[in-house]
Amino acid sequence: MPNLQFKKTADDTIAVTGELTRDTLVNESLLNQLLENAQSELYFDLCEVSRVDTAGLAWLIHSLGKLKRQGVRLELKNRPEQLQNLMELGQVTNLFE
Repeated sequence: MPNLQFKKTADDTIAVTGELTRDTLVNESLLNQLLENAQSELYFDLCEVSRVDTAGLAWLIHSLGKLKRQGVRLELKNRPEQLQNLMELGQVTNLFE
C-alpha cells in the first residue's frame, strides 16, 4: 500500500509526502494531532507528493472547510501539476486562493 506522511516542519507548515489518494487517506489521526495547535494560518507543503487523485482533492477541500470553521486559513504550497489539473477540472482552484 502506498504511504502518506505528515510532518510539521515549522509552526505553520506541514510537509505532506507520498501519495494523496483514496488508498492512503484511511487514517487522519496523525493530521488531526498536527492540526490541534493550528494558529490563524496553516500551510500544506506538497512538494513531496508523488500522486493525487480525486479523493485526495476531496480530502484537501474537507480539510479546508474544517480549518475554516476553526478560524484557520489554509494555503497549499508547491502544488503538484496533477493536483492543479484536478482543481481546474473540478473548478475549485479559487477555494485555495
